[in-house]
Amino acid sequence: MSIPEYQSIMLPLLKLAADGNPHSIGDSSVVLSKEFGLTQEENDRLLPSGKQGVFHNRVGWARTYLKKAGLVTATGRGYVCITPRGREVLKENVTRIDRKYLARFAEFQEFQLLHRDKSSEKREIPTPENETPIEQIEYAYEQIMEELEGELLQQLKIASPSKFEHVVIDLLVEMGYGGNRQDAATAIGRSGDEGLDGVIDEDKLGINKIYIQAKRWADNNIRHSDIRNFIGSLDVAHADKGVFITTSDFNDDALEAAQKSSKKIVTINGNRLAKLMIEHDIGVSREDSFIIKRMDTDYFVE
Repeated sequence: MSIPEYQSIMLPLLKLAADGNPHSIGDSSVVLSKEFGLTQEENDRLLPSGKQGVFHNRVGWARTYLKKAGLVTATGRGYVCITPRGREVLKENVTRIDRKYLARFAEFQEFQLLHRDKSSEKREIPTPENETPIEQIEYAYEQIMEELEGELLQQLKIASPSKFEHVVIDLLVEMGYGGNRQDAATAIGRSGDEGLDGVIDEDKLGINKIYIQAKRWADNNIRHSDIRNFIGSLDVAHADKGVFITTSDFNDDALEAAQKSSKKIVTINGNRLAKLMIEHDIGVSREDSFIIKRMDTDYFVE
């Protein structure tokens, strides 16, 4: 049997998760490989980059689509468990789960449209028939980044207070604030159940100060009252600049309060926080890179 395409892996993967235990991609790949009867040669087959197995990669993408449809959910580092919705799907005794089937769920429909910018025009997922190879590569890259952002945000929301503190400090230092890590950690102080706060140097000489507040909230958004309290904290700290970070989001009235304040307030929601972590290599590692070349026609000019 040839290596199955990722959509054919979705249902077996969901059935595997039906035992209620957390499953990693590695463990799932081993079990499903035996279920599909793959040979050693097929198990050893690598992607063109030579850094990941083809089947392992396809199991990963099958898991991604199941997560986007709400059939499984992340429970820890690299692990997922079946959700109540996933159990309901299995009760239907479906013979195949693919993207067409998952389209019945609103979360998956949203995933299928590009939501990089709420104000941007929505675009359907490209296909080989209507997109150039470069466009397909760029869209695939966007998908990978979107999935990575979601994974990071999920980990932040379930991280311990101390781990959340370390992430924020590492990010701020990498962005050039707070001097060295020890100074930044001392300035910010200890974290509580819902977040951390403190005053950090904006420049290496410590001439300017920035008040930092970070809330590790899973669901509740930052409200107008939270921003007003933040502005009060700026006054107490004798600071006229502040950065408010949250793993959730800001209500419209909270954003308006921040924009209208006489203080300079930067708001960073969960999605932007994840993007900044990727940009500054916090909590991520570089797996591969590709260089796309084109013919240099000037070279052949006599």
